[in-house]
Amino acid sequence: MKKILYVAQREFIATAGTKAFIFGILVTPLVIGVLILLIPWMSRQDPPAIAGTVAVIDPTGQVTAGLAAFLEPARIERRRLEAYQRIQDAMPSALRSAGGMSGAGAAAGQEAAGSMLGKVPRLTVVSLEPGADVNTAKETLTSPAAREGAAGRLALVVVHPDAVQKKSGAGRFGTYDLFVRAKLDDRVIEEIDDGVRDAIVGARVGRAGLDRAQIEDLTTVPKASSKTVTAEGEGRTNEILNQLIPMALMGLLLMSVLMSGQYLLTTTVEEKSNRVVEVLLSAVSPMELMVGKIFGQFAVGLLVLALYLGLGLIALLSFASLGLLDPTLIVFLVVFYLLAYFSVGAFMAAVGSAVNEMREAQGLMTPVMVIVMIPWFLWMPISRDPNSVLAVVLSFVPPISNFVIMLRLASSTPPPAWQTLLSIAVGAAGVYASLWFAARVFRIGLLMYGKPPNVATLVRWARTG
Repeated sequence: MKKILYVAQREFIATAGTKAFIFGILVTPLVIGVLILLIPWMSRQDPPAIAGTVAVIDPTGQVTAGLAAFLEPARIERRRLEAYQRIQDAMPSALRSAGGMSGAGAAAGQEAAGSMLGKVPRLTVVSLEPGADVNTAKETLTSPAAREGAAGRLALVVVHPDAVQKKSGAGRFGTYDLFVRAKLDDRVIEEIDDGVRDAIVGARVGRAGLDRAQIEDLTTVPKASSKTVTAEGEGRTNEILNQLIPMALMGLLLMSVLMSGQYLLTTTVEEKSNRVVEVLLSAVSPMELMVGKIFGQFAVGLLVLALYLGLGLIALLSFASLGLLDPTLIVFLVVFYLLAYFSVGAFMAAVGSAVNEMREAQGLMTPVMVIVMIPWFLWMPISRDPNSVLAVVLSFVPPISNFVIMLRLASSTPPPAWQTLLSIAVGAAGVYASLWFAARVFRIGLLMYGKPPNVATLVRWARTG
């Protein structure tokens, strides 16, 4: 046991102590964590307000006034607050409490929304003569002041003569053309575009002698918020979190397993090609070497898992949303990481011992990688219907069962306890079979050189080893 621990320690230090690992694996989550903490502060920095004029050539004479009313700063600010309110309503209660809907919390939330959307632009609508030359009017958009971003003419709207009233015999109304200054903020362009369309619709409704408020009242149906009914009661449905949380946990599990498994494969191939393994076998047995290497890379993967899991917890904590994650999921994540890693890692060690170069390992690893990636390809249907026949069957097929059951546990409808326990038992059986196969291949392939074996050869070695 002492020799196994020594090999594991050497394997861990050889991998986690490299500059590539430190900067690629350790520094990355640190930088992301710092950004998570800095983004709220950075979002409070006020962007400059945009001010200028919007010229309108309106031969109908009925659109300019509606556009000017739509672009009033007070109405723009009111629409943004309404959009912020809709975002808050769509959030789960924990995230709503993070933003706050009253007092200082509401002010902070409105400030964050203002930082995201920018300051309310100050737009003045100027009406040009109906017969004004369009090309001449467009030249003001390319003036030196416009190129330097100074206040001036920001956009030109040209309303078609038949935008409000159809031409005789025409099947459709006319439209409008919008010309904007180079590098104009897309949010301002969207405001102008929405304003023109709103003004044209209002003019059409008014000319038809209809009441626009009544029409909007008849054609508008507020979207109902669905509620999920469980044995514990009713809860607000959140489709985004129902999809993101399972994907994040399964992706974290998959990343940790594949990363540590790849390190195990690489170090085994390098030691064999450099004949270092022959020196190691003079001090330890093949079984001790294999088990030590597997445990060493297990610790590497566990470190990666802990780092990125901690990063996710920091993100939830910074938004006061830590309660959205069930603590038992973290326990299951560690359990299924252990099962998944030993299943995949054992095969990685076997392949690494059988080949002489990384290029030779690709052909043997491709079938395994395709199998392991199946849960990633199917995460959407599984997370949407975690109790479907497909999800239940894949929960008992190692090694992908570890990833599938993790998806189901994090979904809105977790599987029954007996299915989780049975999946763990099946995963443990898969680990035993993988280690048995790897031990036999490892003992034979470690000192074999020459032509790389195929899958059939590995099976024959396992049967005769």
